[in-house]
Amino acid sequence: MQSLTARQQAILDFIRRYMAEQGMPPTRADIGAAFGFASPNAAESHLRALAQKGAIRLEPGSARGIRLPEGMLEQVSERLDAHLRTVTERLSLPLVGRVAAGSPILAQEHIESRHAIDPAMFMPRADYLLRVRGNSMTGVGILDGDLLAVHNTAEARDGQIVVARVEDDVTVKRLRRRSDGIVELIAENPDYAPILVDPSHTPLAIEGLAVGLVRDGFAR
Repeated sequence: MQSLTARQQAILDFIRRYMAEQGMPPTRADIGAAFGFASPNAAESHLRALAQKGAIRLEPGSARGIRLPEGMLEQVSERLDAHLRTVTERLSLPLVGRVAAGSPILAQEHIESRHAIDPAMFMPRADYLLRVRGNSMTGVGILDGDLLAVHNTAEARDGQIVVARVEDDVTVKRLRRRSDGIVELIAENPDYAPILVDPSHTPLAIEGLAVGLVRDGFAR
């Protein structure tokens, strides 16, 4: 491929980026809008110059008839894959299964899968899903096997439902701080007694705030 002018290189970079993000070549109008050309003819002129230098191939009779050499196609494919992974991660939530003692709740080995749920559906925004184990929160509709949407934060107010770590155990309970410094992690099931924690003697950390539920594939 012959050397390109700065403008030609910019247009070629735009074509690559457009193809990586959109999965198809841009039209002449797309290129004209991106570079402020007065008419599609200016874009056509630049494309023909790029074709003459071997940077692209043009297929006549097609509005999107711009093709890249094979080596460039591989680069675009890699960028498209990376872009799709980014979009998938942005519009999905990781599901955390059982948490190993003493390890971060979002450690990679705890991630079972990802679910196509937009984190922005919840307020505040959810950062992960936690699979609920047990029946201690049935009084507020949190059932065994539910997926709890959790906002990742170390701060919570009294009365909120939190994901708390007591020593090496992770639990979902309602938070209450007493005036004597004791923290109560309260179940929503009369069969379960509150967990009483003295933070001066027992390690306690808030891992997150419950912001919603996912059951049978539907967010609540």
